[in-house]
Amino acid sequence: MTDANYVVRVCGPAEAESAAQLLHDFNVEFDCPTPPVAELAERIRTLVTRPDFKILLAGEPAVAVAVTTFRPSLWSPGPVALLEELYVRPELRSRGIGAAVLTRAIAAAKERGVTTFEINVDEGDVDAQRFYRSHGFTEIEYPETGERAFYFHREI
Repeated sequence: MTDANYVVRVCGPAEAESAAQLLHDFNVEFDCPTPPVAELAERIRTLVTRPDFKILLAGEPAVAVAVTTFRPSLWSPGPVALLEELYVRPELRSRGIGAAVLTRAIAAAKERGVTTFEINVDEGDVDAQRFYRSHGFTEIEYPETGERAFYFHREI
């Protein structure tokens, strides 16, 4: 298949169901809790209209999804972007689709004035770690000290 089959585009409300199905499949694949597709689609229809939330889809029909959120930063003049999710259907991995989606997400962030692009990766997901490292990301927060960054989380 050619790159033309996997054009990356911004998801609007009309494609909420496609994005929701991919995100649901992502969570199921990795044994994570997930709301029903219809519930996710409803949330997506609302969130994609916000300026601090962006979903990208690749392929027609969609075979990959990326979710990025944006927040102000005290430490830089522009906002910070967080890649919340990036998923490519398993049978289509290693074809450059994820790279195309990530590249588009970074470009969209740069257009917004973002100077820091963050990604959280599970410790056991060595394939994702390798993928992000190959695209210039690091888990080293302070290169001068070599200290690693950690993500902490708590449901409230």
